Amino acid sequence: MRSSHSNFLKIFFAAYALSASMLFSAPTSAAEPLKIAYSDWPGYVAWQVAIDKGWFKEAGLDVKFDRFDYGASLDAFTAGKVDGVFVTNGDALVVGSGGAKNTMILLTDYSNGNDMIIGKPGIKDLKDLKGKKVGTELGIVDHLLLLDGLQKSGMKESDVTLVNTKINDTPQALAAGDLAAIGVFEPSASQALKLVPGSKPIYTSAQAPGLIYDVLTVSPASLSSRKEDWKKLIGVWGKVVTYINDPKTQADAIKIMSARDGLAPAEYKKFLKGTRLLSVAEGKATFVKADGLKSLWGSTKNADNFNVKNAIYKEPQDISKFIDPVLYK
Repeated sequence: MRSSHSNFLKIFFAAYALSASMLFSAPTSAAEPLKIAYSDWPGYVAWQVAIDKGWFKEAGLDVKFDRFDYGASLDAFTAGKVDGVFVTNGDALVVGSGGAKNTMILLTDYSNGNDMIIGKPGIKDLKDLKGKKVGTELGIVDHLLLLDGLQKSGMKESDVTLVNTKINDTPQALAAGDLAAIGVFEPSASQALKLVPGSKPIYTSAQAPGLIYDVLTVSPASLSSRKEDWKKLIGVWGKVVTYINDPKTQADAIKIMSARDGLAPAEYKKFLKGTRLLSVAEGKATFVKADGLKSLWGSTKNADNFNVKNAIYKEPQDISKFIDPVLYK
């Protein structure tokens, strides 16, 4: 799934800020395929269905998907090696703050349970964490999820002691016994639940729909010069969502996606349930400018506040420069 990347981002963007702005000033050649970077999140792997089914060719679209670890996919986009990349909406801001201008043009999904706060045995809810240690990787989405849950429980961040713990290390950290809970996403979440019998999710992204959106964000130059191609891509996404959600074809879709990630279909189906795929119509509705998590604008503004507070970057970003609903129209 999405890999941890906060330290990588801080170091990387300082080096690439100038070069990225220069790279994105040149338009993409229409003779070349659209190049898109993606990683292991189910909302991104869903595109494998279109790849295997040949739907891009049917749509008259030449596109090349390049698979990376999450952090490396951001690296590829910032270096100008690809035209677009799949990221969380909050990370689209981080990429932009580092100099790689980008425009969110498509919503693929929101996290619907794959991100979670897991309490050790005896921890029943978030209120039980008061005065206790919670481990998560600071500055990434599960830190954001924890803060959202604490606020809804009438608590503050200062009511717990945060322990900076890399996501891949959180299962072992919970098992070690010093932490009362961890903030984590799949597949590390399932590993933690297996490793610590009696542990359980006490708050998940299913309780905060829209807190963590996943998007396709592209370079402004590519959007300008390849607008019709990006429109076709959104059309293909509509077919992907329908195929995955249709009970008659879902098993085949999960077989394709699980094979791409080297997992058993039954195991992958669980991850898919924690990802709420959005149809084209649902994505269009979410692109409407409004406050709150039902709007991409509202959710992204929330992520911007979080990023500034946690020193991911210094100054608030202009959200309007990162979101363009033109292709939905």
